[in-house]
Amino acid sequence: MAGEAEGNAHPVTDTQAPRPAPSGNGTKPPPRGGAIARYFPILEWGRSYNGDTLTSDMVAALIVTIMLIPQSLAYALLAGLPPVVGLYASILPLVAYAIFGTSRTLAVGPVAVISLMTASAAGAVAAQGTAQYLEAAITLAALSGVMLAVLGLLRLGFLANLLSHPVISGFITASGVLIATSQLGHLTGIRAGGDNWPEMLGALADGLGRTNFWTLAVGLFATLFLFWVRKGAKPALIAAGLKPRAADIAAKAGPIVAVALTILAVLAFGLESKGVKLVGAIPQGLPPFALPSPDLALIEKLWVPALLISTIGFVESVSVAQTLAAKRRQRIAPDQELIGLGAANLASAFSGGYPVTGGFARSVVNFDAGAQTPAAGAYTAAGIALASLFLTPLLFHLPVATLAATIIVAVLSLVDLKTPGRLWRYAKADFAAHAATIGTTLIAGVEMGVIAGVAVGLLLYLWRASRPHAAIVGRVPETEHFRNVERHKVFTVPHVLSIRIDESLTNLNARWLEEYVLERVAERPELRHVILMCSAVNEIDASGLESLEAINHRLGDGGIGLHLSEVKGPVMDRLGRTHFVEQLNGKVYLSQNRAFTELALDTGAPTDPVDHYLARGLI
Repeated sequence: MAGEAEGNAHPVTDTQAPRPAPSGNGTKPPPRGGAIARYFPILEWGRSYNGDTLTSDMVAALIVTIMLIPQSLAYALLAGLPPVVGLYASILPLVAYAIFGTSRTLAVGPVAVISLMTASAAGAVAAQGTAQYLEAAITLAALSGVMLAVLGLLRLGFLANLLSHPVISGFITASGVLIATSQLGHLTGIRAGGDNWPEMLGALADGLGRTNFWTLAVGLFATLFLFWVRKGAKPALIAAGLKPRAADIAAKAGPIVAVALTILAVLAFGLESKGVKLVGAIPQGLPPFALPSPDLALIEKLWVPALLISTIGFVESVSVAQTLAAKRRQRIAPDQELIGLGAANLASAFSGGYPVTGGFARSVVNFDAGAQTPAAGAYTAAGIALASLFLTPLLFHLPVATLAATIIVAVLSLVDLKTPGRLWRYAKADFAAHAATIGTTLIAGVEMGVIAGVAVGLLLYLWRASRPHAAIVGRVPETEHFRNVERHKVFTVPHVLSIRIDESLTNLNARWLEEYVLERVAERPELRHVILMCSAVNEIDASGLESLEAINHRLGDGGIGLHLSEVKGPVMDRLGRTHFVEQLNGKVYLSQNRAFTELALDTGAPTDPVDHYLARGLI
């Protein structure tokens, strides 16, 4: 009887029937335009580009440009770079993404978290304000670009899944806290630094007596104004008589208004002479051609931070892109997104910029403003280029406190105080990964925070995988369904033990299953049959097979039959290439109900109440 399936001579189930041959060569057809269009999405959407699309993209580009100019300057400041570098990183990268990216609305450029990570990585190899520091930032962009592009060409975007949502959420929350804290010094005129949160707080506490109250006044005004702009400007403008569309555009210009008002305040009250720090001279002109450092020693120091920047940037970017695409029933290609972001970072490196990615707030504004294609990003790049050519002299008297306020208002939306509570209630293990990421990031810095989050997440995964869920099941009366005996009122018989395995059998958990089965068997002296219900088993590796063989041998020695039910076709195919099925002392059943029905009748004693079970319709 060994090796039988539903009483047949060979354990082949109908789940193993051969599939119909696919049409053609069996591969997914390339997008319209051939294989070239797969790597150049611009060839796809460019065919249908028309005047209406142009108008929508131009309006969106105007709004995003107004938003991006102060943000670019502020994020460059956060990265420890001259403000103009933020403008450089907002021109050619946007053009490169428009050519290679697949999202119609993702807005690429400098973002807060990547700027913080750049400052951490570059600050580890050079002092801020030096040529070596800028060279390190440019090299980071080049390394990130190469890594992203290679991952995209090799279709390895799935590797980003190593960063779970709790880890990403914890990292972004902790980064938001670090970024906001790092800007308090600029907001108050205190010279304060530090590589982690305790150091930053200590430096701020030590410098409280040196607070420049003129700087604090400018910073508080800009912060409060920008917070009001986010929530109250649009309703106020509509109440004043503007149409909703015009009010929305005007509200998006809030950061520019804050810049203009604080510049006027500096000029009107002579705040420079009162100790208010200004941005100063910003080089006028288009981005210069730049080359990353060929120094292998520097590259050796930067490749790990570049990998972390690439991974965080890609995960953040693709999450935003997928969310916005779903709202319009569009789709993105994650592997091509890697290539698009890689091209954007390489363009940033060769134009004197630093690492970039898709920004959440900026992309939402681009989406809400009506952008229809990635061309909106290219038009935004043109707007930033014009600002670099003609507007930078006007920013000489811009207070650094205004840029700090811009950063603080932007990043406080990243701080998520609700997720820890939800994770604690839902999954303690995920909460542990989330909390470990937050704590390590705040105490040890951004790079160690990411590494710690990934490490804790992997350890928890391995721990869970090594202790899979298994349940003793029985049949729900008057049905063919089998459920956990601890959760439902089900029918069982004392001589049959049905165990549902809810995980693939691998080297991580095979020994655990062996111990679990033998412990349950030892508790039931009247047992004659054990059924392993394998409906949730997607794979059995060599270690899992060895444990099944050991279970079969141990049960056989005790006169107990081992049976399998609901084994999936691919799993059965692999088992069929071994001697296990031939040596199995029981059967392989197509369904759990058939296995239970047949084995419940095999009591081994004519006096057992089989007729009673039959009369009640339980078997």
